[in-house]
Formats: sequence, structure tokens, C-alpha cells
Amino acid sequence: MEARGGWRHAASPRLPLLLLLLLLVSCLVVQPCQADDIVHDDTLAPSQPGCSNSFVLVKIRTWIKGEEDSEIVGVSARFGKLIADHEQGKTSVPLSKLDPEDGCTDSIKPLQGFTALVERGNCTFTTKARTAQKAGAVALLVVNDKQELYKMICSENDTFHDIIIPSVLLPKAAGEHLEEALDSNNEVRVLHYSPKRTMVDIAEVFLWLMALGTILSASFWSAWTAKESAQEHYRRLKELPELPAEDLVEARDPEKANKDVIDINVLSAVLFVLMASAFLMLLYFYMSAWFMRVLVILFCIGGFEGLQTCLVSLLYRWFPKAGKKFIKVPLLGEVSVLALFLSPFCLAFSVVWGVFRLNSYAWIGQDVLGMALILTVLQIVRLPNIKVAAILLGCAFLYDVFWVFISPTFFHESVMIVVARGDKSDGEGIPMLLKVPRLYDPWGGYSIIGFGDILLPGLLVSFCLRYDWTARKSLFRGYFLWSTVGYGLGLFITYVALNAMNGSGQPALLYIVPCTLGTVLLLGWWRGELKSLWFKGDSLDQFPVDGEQDHHPVGRSPE
Repeated sequence: MEARGGWRHAASPRLPLLLLLLLLVSCLVVQPCQADDIVHDDTLAPSQPGCSNSFVLVKIRTWIKGEEDSEIVGVSARFGKLIADHEQGKTSVPLSKLDPEDGCTDSIKPLQGFTALVERGNCTFTTKARTAQKAGAVALLVVNDKQELYKMICSENDTFHDIIIPSVLLPKAAGEHLEEALDSNNEVRVLHYSPKRTMVDIAEVFLWLMALGTILSASFWSAWTAKESAQEHYRRLKELPELPAEDLVEARDPEKANKDVIDINVLSAVLFVLMASAFLMLLYFYMSAWFMRVLVILFCIGGFEGLQTCLVSLLYRWFPKAGKKFIKVPLLGEVSVLALFLSPFCLAFSVVWGVFRLNSYAWIGQDVLGMALILTVLQIVRLPNIKVAAILLGCAFLYDVFWVFISPTFFHESVMIVVARGDKSDGEGIPMLLKVPRLYDPWGGYSIIGFGDILLPGLLVSFCLRYDWTARKSLFRGYFLWSTVGYGLGLFITYVALNAMNGSGQPALLYIVPCTLGTVLLLGWWRGELKSLWFKGDSLDQFPVDGEQDHHPVGRSPE
């Protein structure tokens, strides 16, 4: 049987091994989260009387010589007055340095009605806040000695109810820009506030539709391919007398006849999650700019392969002759004319995205390549039964919860979220995720979902559709509809939890696995079909063939 992906034998190890590698990497980031969390309720930071505020990101509008300058983003302190969430009704106030500039001793310059600007170091943050407040300042801005934002906590054992002015830490470059303006005797005015995120952004709706649409497309593609394989197998069975002897074994064996598919077994399901954990730790400890470039290159290669496979399979219906005609290419072997014709476009698309991946519009190319890769993986990798599905999704469920919620106990931060945000790679996140810019969010950023949150449940939903077709079940009496509804509901609950937690990362499989796998298991038990789902699954020799539905199953002799 000729492969739709462009190579005569899709079972050739090149494509599957590469895609399986990317499948492993893509499942490292498996929770939707925002690009920047605006509220950090840090349980590790000391909480003392008057020092228990949540850390929030703060917008600081600036004016220099009466003209509005660039906006700065800082982070509030554990102590002092809470930052207002809006700027309406507030007016800008002048900015001035303390004297001495470190704010560690009483200022010789009064700052009544001013916002004080000090440099980090030489004393505690709370000492600086008390010094600025004593000088009459209405707020305190602290310039960090590094570009990263750190959390201002109360290091000494004391009470801090006496600090009533808000304090904000600024990144080094932004603080130095303000200092230079003040040193040049320019009037500088500032206005700070911390706007709240909108409860629902249209980006989350788009992302929900993209994830659900990808799984539905992959499921029907997988089922139609399985049906075509069954038809081909049935045709070859009828031609047994005419086949050469060496082809008889393959023709009688439905598993060998369906060479384009890799079935996951119990061992590989467990090893997959263990390898994903090991790779996640590797990224956490050794993530760097060069490591990120390696992942980008792998993603571009996988995206190229996935995009070409999807386009060839789509256009094959209209150009069957080009899909069946093969040309021998050095190093690649026999490649169809259709695949050869589409390769330059797919390669150019992947390379252009890789070059311009940091631009604001690059998310479009990333989503196209990502969805193509997911579709191709779900076409190649399949679950044979619910037993393997339960083990794979159960392990992934524990993996997700551990690395998001439990890992801070051992690493003092969520390993999954740190890797997803790219904290150790100059802020560039892993490309193995779908993302949509938040349109109505005052903080901007993206709504994202990791490939694993689509791939792993997608394997189950695809299995359910194939099982329904082999068992000749109607839509409502089958499992595909309810597993799809369960996935949509689980992802919806994830976004509800995401918004309820002020944008902090959520392990999506915590909600998706019970809604999908739990639904299928419960329905199977209720209908008395759980044993068939658990062991039997979908077999090629049971697949209905056009024109043969009323006869014996494919590959079996009529009684």
C-alpha cells in the first residue's frame, strides 16, 4: 500500500522516530498558562505582621519634560500599601532621588509629595521604605542591580504595619534611564497601577477551538486511514491466489499489513513518561540560549515533515497521479512527485518561522507548524486499547500534577512553569505549544497550550472513533462523541481554574484526564463493554469495509 505521506513506505524509521522524539519534547509543557503571571502569592517568602502582600506586576507610566516616555513594568513589595488596580482618578507625581541615594540613612532632602527613587543595596528594602516615608515620599521605586525582577521581602524579624507607602522594584535598565533623566535636571513624573486581567479573553476561545478542531481532524483522519487499510487488506485477501508466496504472510497478517502505524504498548507508555521527566530535568538545569536553538531546529524539522505530510494527504485526493508516481532522490530514497513539489514550500515556511520566530506575528506560523505536527503524530501513533490508554494518561496525569504543583517542594519553584516560560533561556519559551495573543488583556501576553494537552487526549479520542467504527456504533451509543465532549469540558474547566488563579499555570491534564478517560471508563462499565474496550480495542480485521458490512469481518472466513 502506498503511503499518503510522500514516501512509498511510511513505516520507514526516519519520519516516525523524528516525530516520536518531538512528541517526547512537546509533552514537557503540558499546561495552559499566561506569558506573565500578574499575581504571585509566594508561600516561601516570610510572612510577618504588615508583610504579607501578594507580589503583583505594576505598570509605571513615565513623563520626561512633559512628554510621555516608555512604560515600565515592575513588581510590588511584600510590605506597604497595596497597589491600586486602575489609573482612573490618579494623577502623576514628580520623581526625585533620596539623598543619600541608597536610602539607608535619613534623607537630607525633603520629598513631600514626591515618589522616591533609590538604588538597591547596602540595607534592607524595609529600611529604604521607612527612609522614603520619613522624608515625605508618597511611594518608593527601587532600582535593581540586575535586569531581572526580584521580590522585595522582609528579611528581619519585626512588624511592618508602620510602612504605609507602596514600594515597587524596577529592572536595572529602566531605573538607570530614569536616573539619567533626573541627573540631567529634567522633570520626571510617574504614575503606577496594577490593572487586573479580564476574566475571559477571546484568545482562550480561539485556543479552545484550535485544540478541539485539531483532535477532531486527527481522529477522522486516523479512522479513514484505518478504513482504507482495511479495504486494502480485504482486497489483498481476495487476491491471495494471485500473490507471490513471500507476500502471503503479510497479506494474512493485519498488523503487518498496516505498517504505517506504531501502536503504543504498556512498557512504552511508562517509559515515555519517565523519559519525559528526565528530559524536563535536563531542560530545567541546562536550559540556555543554545539549547533553545536546538529545540527550535528540531521543531522546524518536525514542522516541515508534519506540514508536508498533511498537505500531501490533503492534495492526494485531487492529484492521485502525482501522489502515486515516485522519483528516487539521493539520501531520501523514493519520494512521490507530489511530496517533492510541496517540499520547497514546506521547507521555506519552516525556515522563515525559525528566523522570525521572535516577531509579534510569529505565533501564526508556530500554530500552523504545531497543528500539522500534532495531526501527523496522531496519524502515526495509536492506542490499541483502553488498557494502554489508562496507563499512559494515568502516568501523564501524575507527571503533570507533580511537576506543576509538587515540584516547588523540592526545587523551590515549579519546574514545569519555569521551563515553559523560558526563565533560563533569555525569556524565549519552548516552541512545542500553540499560542494566541490575548487581545483584551492590559498586560498583553499569550494564552498557550502545550502539545501534550492535545496529543495525549487526542490518542484516546482517535481510538474511540476507530472503536465506534469497528463496533458499528451510532454516534450517541458510541464513545467518540462523549470523549470529545469530555475533552472540551476538561479544557474549559482548565481555563476557569486558570482565571480563578489569576493567570498562574495550571496542569491541564489534571482536568482533562478525568473528563476524557473517566468518561470512557464509566460509559464502558455502565454498558457492560469495558472488557472489550480494555483488551480487544480496535483491530484491523474487524474494520467494516465498504460493500462488505453485511458479510463476514475482514480477514475472517464466514461460518
